[in-house]
Amino acid sequence: MSSLLREEMQRVLFRPAKERLLEFIEIEEAPQGRHFLCVSVAKNKVVQLSIVQCQVSQAPIKSESKRSHTKRSSIQECYRRTEIWSLQDLTLVDGRDPDVDDPCFLLHFDKVRTVRAVTCSAKYSFVRALVAVCDQHCQMSLNLQNFDLAYIKPSSFYSNRGDCVVLSQICFYAFNLVCLSMCPVPLDA
Repeated sequence: MSSLLREEMQRVLFRPAKERLLEFIEIEEAPQGRHFLCVSVAKNKVVQLSIVQCQVSQAPIKSESKRSHTKRSSIQECYRRTEIWSLQDLTLVDGRDPDVDDPCFLLHFDKVRTVRAVTCSAKYSFVRALVAVCDQHCQMSLNLQNFDLAYIKPSSFYSNRGDCVVLSQICFYAFNLVCLSMCPVPLDA
């Protein structure tokens, strides 16, 4: 589902603006409808964060046949940006409390913008993507506060791909322990 959303937003919203959508998460906002926090990069390597609102509209579509005079309805999604910031203007990302499973975080620009992700996992996934984008496109380090850094910044070569790699690393260690426990220990010393 998220790949379809990514393709649709890329086609409808970002490609016409000559930008490439790098990452997005669904967020909870006060107005009705779906909202997304997106990171995009332009051809001139300017990275932007934006809030995208998805509005669903029904538009009647005439049938292709000349003989048929029926109309069928089609649900169309309309995406529009409601807020846009430059990543260079982001001074701090505050996770509020690293010890609580809280999907809210604060983006500090000229003003502080509260963002509520759908899940805490989505929050950490988005912040990991922001760190990678800052390293790749901005050559600056992102200022993070109140996050569990073990889930964001890689502590070793193997943990830079997110949760799946961390899980596979744990499984690898467990497998090694099982193998070592099955090895015969010589008692004649």
